Amino acid sequence: MRIYDATGQTGKFLQEWRDHSVPYVVACTSGSTGAPKRIELLKTDMLASASATCRYFGLGKESRLLLPLSVGYIAGKMMVVRADVAGAELIVENPSNAPLLCDYGVVDLMAVVPSQLPSLIDNPLFGRIRNVIVGGAPVSPAMEARLHGLPARIFATYGMTETCSHVALRDISRGDDCYQALPGIRFSTDDRGCLVIDAPAFSFRRLVTNDVVMLRDDISFRWLGRADNVVNSGGVKLHPELIERKISHVVYMPFYLIGRPSERWGEELVMCVEGDGTGIDAVAARISVLLDRFEMPKKIMAVRQFERTASGKVIRRLPD
Repeated sequence: MRIYDATGQTGKFLQEWRDHSVPYVVACTSGSTGAPKRIELLKTDMLASASATCRYFGLGKESRLLLPLSVGYIAGKMMVVRADVAGAELIVENPSNAPLLCDYGVVDLMAVVPSQLPSLIDNPLFGRIRNVIVGGAPVSPAMEARLHGLPARIFATYGMTETCSHVALRDISRGDDCYQALPGIRFSTDDRGCLVIDAPAFSFRRLVTNDVVMLRDDISFRWLGRADNVVNSGGVKLHPELIERKISHVVYMPFYLIGRPSERWGEELVMCVEGDGTGIDAVAARISVLLDRFEMPKKIMAVRQFERTASGKVIRRLPD
């Protein structure tokens, strides 16, 4: 393993990683679903995750990895572990929204968050990157459209704290709508239609999630949304996240869909848009062309300012 670290963080983490007297690593979550919090990750799980990623991308001693994220967070630590497992070269940049600061030659794997993508794909050196994994938050439909057909393979990641990192990847640059399992991972669903992860190499072995999916087979699935967010309106199950993607290109302000109690339907779908309400009628007209009658929100409500997590993710909440 060869390290070129502009931040000075990697050495301290490697001491912790290679200390065999402690079975876990202390990390911080990204804060994508709330305030960042301190967690303990089993080193055996981190090793299983890193090994699966290295197998998926064929990483070895001749590979080069690029990390423009903080080593203090899970995503950064896992890139260090992947480089260690592969014996690869690792380049660590100071985190910024303008990564890829120099010509490092061919980079086999780079990890970024969505806010870094615009600058990255406009960078003249982007052609040197073979594979990019994007995590921390969803990639917007508009950005996904920009990523289609690029020479580098750009993957959305699916994972959670318990899995240390991703257990599945979706190739955005090829227009895939299904996530593919990493080696050694298998999928099924429970009676709610939620994803069940079978991972014998991990300490949890089997993990039941709260994500509603459509299985293609036991190693791939299409993500539909969170079970918490499903709206059952008159017996029709509506997935707000899917509907949001259908209309995101014609709604020019932050928005989300959410269910609320309805005497007639049990639940009904409503739309919240951020701002003073200007343009709501135009929004209704534009989305009505794209949605069927079950998907069309019963009401569009303006909210002066959305609540957000520490990482900037909008908190879905019915307005008072």
